[in-house]
Amino acid sequence: MNFLAHLRLGPDDPQQALGGLLGDFVKGPVAAMTLPDRVRQGIWLHRRIDAFTDRHPLVLRSKARVSGERRRYAGIMVDMFYDHLLARHWAQFADQSLAMFTARMYQQAVLAQQALMPERARIVLVRMAEQDWLGSYAELQNLHQALDNMARRLRPENRLPGAVSELERDYSDFEADFLEFMPEVIAFADAQAAALSESTDWQLLLSSSSPSA
Repeated sequence: MNFLAHLRLGPDDPQQALGGLLGDFVKGPVAAMTLPDRVRQGIWLHRRIDAFTDRHPLVLRSKARVSGERRRYAGIMVDMFYDHLLARHWAQFADQSLAMFTARMYQQAVLAQQALMPERARIVLVRMAEQDWLGSYAELQNLHQALDNMARRLRPENRLPGAVSELERDYSDFEADFLEFMPEVIAFADAQAAALSESTDWQLLLSSSSPSA
């Protein structure tokens, strides 16, 4: 899952939301990280959601729709495709409008907490907030630009440029996968967040069942 999905799936608490954004930027055991407790909880939740997503049959089906020439980038592509589809179907999965939600997350989870971010994450996340990446994903032309920009940061002559054409070619099938998957990942994420909040020793939970990515 990508940034917008992790914000929707994670708790509303600003520090936990920040942890949901930092999950792809930090490595190692969550329990050993020198970050505030709620940020570490958000990172743990991010990793649990990613582990559930990566092995889910519907997501694997979406990845299998990617052409052979781009199959090695299928994970990146499907993450971005699903953020686009989430933005397009936002009202089905959230009570607050996308514009209001993203504005609040940009301010509370990103701009107000820059001091807690590793520098690499801070550069990316502040740019995301300033340029409204999350809201822009709803438009295919912006998704084209986002994936093409990502391609420039990979090894030369990679096959990622133009990847959104595959979503356009098979849009209804990717959309069907996403719409079937989203209620399942929401239920999973809610259950994980509840287990974390109800645990009598959440520190032990972080160390015993969190992937150490």
